[in-house]
Amino acid sequence: MTTDTDLLVIGSGILGLATAHRALAQGLSVRVIEESTRPVGASIQNFGHACFTGQADELQDLAMASRAGWQRAAEHAGLWAPTTGTVVPATSTAELRVLEEFAAHRGPEQVRMLSPQQTRNALAVEDLDVLGGAHLPLDMRVDPRRAAPELAAWLAAQGVAFHWGERVLRAADGTVETTRGSYRAERVVACPGTGISGLFPEIADRFRVTRCTLAMALVERPARLPEHFAMLTGTSLARYDGFAAMPGAADLRRELEQREPELLACTANLMATGIADGLLIGDSHAYDDSPEPFLDADISALLLAKASALLGLREPRVLQRWLGCYSDAPGTTLVLEQPDPSTTVAVVTSGIGMTLSFGIAEQILDQVPVLAA
Repeated sequence: MTTDTDLLVIGSGILGLATAHRALAQGLSVRVIEESTRPVGASIQNFGHACFTGQADELQDLAMASRAGWQRAAEHAGLWAPTTGTVVPATSTAELRVLEEFAAHRGPEQVRMLSPQQTRNALAVEDLDVLGGAHLPLDMRVDPRRAAPELAAWLAAQGVAFHWGERVLRAADGTVETTRGSYRAERVVACPGTGISGLFPEIADRFRVTRCTLAMALVERPARLPEHFAMLTGTSLARYDGFAAMPGAADLRRELEQREPELLACTANLMATGIADGLLIGDSHAYDDSPEPFLDADISALLLAKASALLGLREPRVLQRWLGCYSDAPGTTLVLEQPDPSTTVAVVTSGIGMTLSFGIAEQILDQVPVLAA
């Protein structure tokens, strides 16, 4: 049994890696155990869009702490992490009203209103029919396909011990038993993601944790759109808690029910973000304890058509399609539990793990209570 580790992290998703990064900065010895042989889960299946601004007011301190953590990790590991922000076009008066209310609520540091022409310029679509828009300058982009693998490689080079292809069977009281052996640490932080029901079933049952699958696609990115491009839409304004708390959000939801019923039927958050490999477009949301692996062609085509109309993509060339997957729990942004004094279980249950991971890691290791909104 190995007994010489200050901290043992279960899971090499972005939350587990952020925790390892924070612990390393604190001078702790760190061991990471991961069932897969490389990061292949929710942390690489997403947009890589760190949407700090759109989170609820009560999560802003956590979001900004995460932003600072991402910047430190990017500097240390050489990650691609542009801080060029997000563009949100307003195609209706209801969307524009929510953006104006949000701008007045948060102020110019977080929200900068755009004229119709400024919005067209930001999206590089000269004939786009918009009433205006907004720029969220604090939002960040990371490449989801490279961020976790590159951060893991950097951590390993700094002395963090990684055990790949090793499934955890049990974790309690500082002892972790796996398919390959046993380990002991002063403290264990378990970040099992969608595997929480297998490792900590009583916690999963108490929070009614399920899985959310998302239809996503990678298309060829036109040269006029930069790698760091990020766009949210009216469905995002109705979904993200910060926007959805505005007085005009109720009218927007009613408008979307009439104008975009097919998007609401698949619980869409229509958005597009750029990476070096292309343009990520999505996504829908479907909830099930054991989701089927099949990608609905009609939903994928719908999302592509709606995004293409906004971005002026006449014949988008699809490079990849897939179903993303993350843990979800009704009414809970974060499951953070201590089943025993040596063990902390942390799972983001709202699809914003890339956004909040470094802030959550800081709070876990500094033992400051985290708000589960």
